[in-house]
Amino acid sequence: MKKVVLIDYGMGNLRSVQKALEYVGIYTEKTNDPEKVSKADAIVLPGVGAFKDAVKNLKVSGLWEVILDSINRGKPYLGICLGMQLLLEKSYEFGEEKGFGIFKGEVKLLPTNVKIPHIGWNQVWKTRDSKILGNIKDGAFFYFVHSYHIVPKDEDIVAGFTDYGINFVSCLEKDSIYAVQFHPEKSQKVGIRLLQNFREALFG
Repeated sequence: MKKVVLIDYGMGNLRSVQKALEYVGIYTEKTNDPEKVSKADAIVLPGVGAFKDAVKNLKVSGLWEVILDSINRGKPYLGICLGMQLLLEKSYEFGEEKGFGIFKGEVKLLPTNVKIPHIGWNQVWKTRDSKILGNIKDGAFFYFVHSYHIVPKDEDIVAGFTDYGINFVSCLEKDSIYAVQFHPEKSQKVGIRLLQNFREALFG
């Protein structure tokens, strides 16, 4: 059985994510121990809150470098909400802050002509076939809670988008990196299906 770690850096409701993963057969160890993360076969990084705070917490705990190294070595990664945004080069939330820089691009505030934060159910439209959105209806509704969105430079990583004032990227996939802006653990049956897809990507 592959070892999957759920990164605990003090931001986000980890228990709900852990329970949803367990429901689909992914048993995770919740940890802030860099050594355990280094030895794991896959990483799940959830999170809500400010980008800058997340970077600080990950660096103080020693998790930043080990997560970055793990992703660069091709270890499967699932990023949820803030865990998706951290993959980009930088964010402008409460001042400019550098992210992991796995993908070129920025994290920007949603347009001010819509209510911010974006909270509630909204549709995800597929841009291509992907493992993470497999067997999920195009335009399926997922649950969102966020004020910022990613603006990647490489369109090839985009797997889905959502309309909220603009069309923003709500799902990405590249090799063994999967990330979503919405919360699958709060998205009922369709969220469970997405986590099942992640399990199938991990275990075959």
